[in-house]
Amino acid sequence: MNIHEYQAKELFDRFGVPSPNGKAASTPKEVYDAAKWLAVKNLVVKAQVHAGGRGKGVFKNGFKGGVQLVNSPEAARDVAAKMIGQVLVTKQTGEAGRLVRKVMVTESVNISRELYLAILLDRQTCRPVIIVSTEGGMDIEEVAAKTPGKILREYVNPLAGLQAYQVRKLCQTLGLDTTARQFGRLLHSLYKLFIDCDCSMVEINPVVVTTDDHVYALDAKFNFDDNALYRHPDISAMRDKEEEDPREVAAAEFELNYIGLDGNIACLVNGAGLAMATMDIIKHRGGDPANFLDVGGGASKEAVSGAFKIILGDPNVKGIFINIFGGIMDCNVVAEGVVAAARETGLSLPLVVRLEGNNVEAGKATLVASGLNIMSAEDMNDGAKKIVAAVA
Repeated sequence: MNIHEYQAKELFDRFGVPSPNGKAASTPKEVYDAAKWLAVKNLVVKAQVHAGGRGKGVFKNGFKGGVQLVNSPEAARDVAAKMIGQVLVTKQTGEAGRLVRKVMVTESVNISRELYLAILLDRQTCRPVIIVSTEGGMDIEEVAAKTPGKILREYVNPLAGLQAYQVRKLCQTLGLDTTARQFGRLLHSLYKLFIDCDCSMVEINPVVVTTDDHVYALDAKFNFDDNALYRHPDISAMRDKEEEDPREVAAAEFELNYIGLDGNIACLVNGAGLAMATMDIIKHRGGDPANFLDVGGGASKEAVSGAFKIILGDPNVKGIFINIFGGIMDCNVVAEGVVAAARETGLSLPLVVRLEGNNVEAGKATLVASGLNIMSAEDMNDGAKKIVAAVA
């Protein structure tokens, strides 16, 4: 799960991570009131969407820049009027862009240096890793590609926690002297936030050192471990479903694992490993999977039917491959769900079904008795060849 920048600031305030004062607003009038409340001359107005590159983004109304510097409440209000209710297009949003429903107004600071800081969960070592760079404010991928020596990784033992010597090492790498103590406090607070809130990523780009020697987190991106959100109802409440793929939101309601892709062959599979193998065999046979969709081991007829409708909601889908290996899953339950959804939606796309395992004969009989135009597959490879040929 991701959150907005203004929500990240709420977490920063709770854990003592220093950041400039600011407020979120949904209307130009609220922006004006927030700017008056801040009572400073120099302000920043930031569009709130789940995407990076906002400062270089362009609104579809022609207004350029999702991050704007202004010097009065009136100017903040006028800028917000050009952002709120408009679609912002950045490198990360793609051409479709994202609708801006809120902006955040913060006090501007005089920046002396910009640094990069992130804490991630490293899957290979099963440890948190702190990543820093002196090249803050830039795309970290570009820095990694062109000057990898400017990126330092420091792995943290999850039992021992972040150690003082590691903080000193990072401060030395970043060339911090008079502000090293402030950066250390920020880093300790951020690490506690990362652990306590079950984050999978916290990225601050940039951490800034001001001309009067203060250290602030100026921007933030958060990812949380979805499997741990039951422990954090306050964070779960921050979820903005309007910023997410509606297909993924619908899948979550049925407790399905769905990720949309760019291909045209939809996959409906039980088990994450089998789903990955199914996508691989489709690619191997010259096709392109349109999604990852794992209905799990004990999905109901209603969940299977819901999954079928979700994949049909993708306009790029030209064919469907259902690949089920029944262990806990009853093949006939899958067949009944597929038949119900196909009839309800008036399915006209090519459909290939491979069933194997628990109650497979009953499942195949249900598909045959339906009278629907369904191609049967003997195995996964046979199914992939048939669906790729059908959509060619």
